[in-house]
Amino acid sequence: MKDKREQIKLLLEAMIVGLFSGFVVGFFRFGIGKMTELWLNLFHVAHRNALWFIPIVIGLALVGLIAGYFVKKYPHVGGSGIPEVKLQLAGNLTLKWWPTLWRKVIGGILVISTGLFLGPEGPSLQIGSTIGQGIGEGTKESKTNSRVLLATGAASGLAAAFGAPLSGALFVLEEVFHNFSPRIWLNALAGALVSDFVVSNIFGQKPSLSLVYRHSFPVKLYGYLLVLGLILGLLGHLYKVGLFKGKKIYAKITFLPSWLYGLIPLTLLIPIAYFWPLITGPGNRLILALPHIIRHSSWKIVGLLLFFFIVRIVFSIISYDSGLPSGIFLPILTMGAVIGASYGLMLVQLHLLPAKLVINLVIFAMAGFFAAVIRAPFTAIMLITEMVGSLLHLMPLAVVAFIALLVDMLLNGDPIYGTLARAMSSKSKKDVPIISGKTDQLTVPIYEDSRLAGKEIMQVKWPKHTLIKAIYRDGQYVVPNGQSIIKAGDSLVLTLDAGQRGHVFSQIKRMQKVKYDG
Repeated sequence: MKDKREQIKLLLEAMIVGLFSGFVVGFFRFGIGKMTELWLNLFHVAHRNALWFIPIVIGLALVGLIAGYFVKKYPHVGGSGIPEVKLQLAGNLTLKWWPTLWRKVIGGILVISTGLFLGPEGPSLQIGSTIGQGIGEGTKESKTNSRVLLATGAASGLAAAFGAPLSGALFVLEEVFHNFSPRIWLNALAGALVSDFVVSNIFGQKPSLSLVYRHSFPVKLYGYLLVLGLILGLLGHLYKVGLFKGKKIYAKITFLPSWLYGLIPLTLLIPIAYFWPLITGPGNRLILALPHIIRHSSWKIVGLLLFFFIVRIVFSIISYDSGLPSGIFLPILTMGAVIGASYGLMLVQLHLLPAKLVINLVIFAMAGFFAAVIRAPFTAIMLITEMVGSLLHLMPLAVVAFIALLVDMLLNGDPIYGTLARAMSSKSKKDVPIISGKTDQLTVPIYEDSRLAGKEIMQVKWPKHTLIKAIYRDGQYVVPNGQSIIKAGDSLVLTLDAGQRGHVFSQIKRMQKVKYDG
């Protein structure tokens, strides 16, 4: 009875996390929208009077200085925030929630609204996670429950950013937390639903990428999907290589301190926003304009779209690697959409595909590029389904996502957020685990290829100060003994010292030899 009351209390707290996440991310989206209108108007009037470039240059410089100063004072405010959340959930990073929250909100609004090829989704996820952390601290929850609320906040923030509650919860489970335990997914989904309810009342219930299409993709044309998946996998792999190389190039810059790197993309933004305002920003305006662009099928339009893609992929790397508070979710979807449109129009010009099916390829390509880059195929499928607002495309969507993911795997591509988190963790000075004297809990899933599967508990040399408290199997918690056999599909519930959590988590991963990051 006591356990049930605790579960209900945690569920109510998760819904409160979703409520606050919805309001804060709703404000975040509203602020970005209003500031984006301001910047677009400034560049528009600059066409008539060049003197308007003076406030444009001053404004962009101030954005770079303010956001850069935020990052200088709190480095983990920079970037998307998803690697930070991964490290927090693994026990390898501790952040103060309030300083991170307000700087991420203000910095994100200032940066993303300028027109840089950056998105609000990663920051929204971190904003939600800080709210979850704050509520966990305020209610003085245990370490384990506080982590559940942090994960719930992350799901709620992403749900509010996209208006996609199922995708928000699924992404946190699939890519961030790597744990499908009932305690996590139930609370994460509850928070995401409440968060989505809040933003739906602010922005309406219309899907965020409402692309209308009326024709199913014929099975006899699936061969074209295989080629599309191959292209997306190759380009997605190229994009990730570019992101990792870009960070190394920035590190070699000596004429600017690192916290002012954002001035570089802000300077390059001026000619892009002046000549091609449609392609600026996260990319949702360009995606929604594609149905109108592809109506005028010609090789000239194909060339224009390919030009847009080259600009988007290069400037996205330059923008993100500068370290400004921002994300890459929507920019990734935008690049996928442009690839799909270009490929589809090529097939139309070659008389291989009816023009009415090009919009299908736009939708499929968004999921494929996302799957190749983020390495979260289930989230990719669910996300595009929720954002587009249709279930007609599930099968071809899955085919393209799977092929793109497979290509990236064959090229030895790394999961982007896992790689960023490892790089961040290696720079941390907190390499030596400490004994805090406080008890914590760690849930470890056992997969089919785990080396622990089939072994008795007493046969395993567990990390010091670690006890197997329970085995979660077939919906029930089983109290084990030394002869209990660990089975694939189990989740082991370990009790350990709170200061040792990250260290123990890393040891268990090595013991299992399972690649959690992808």
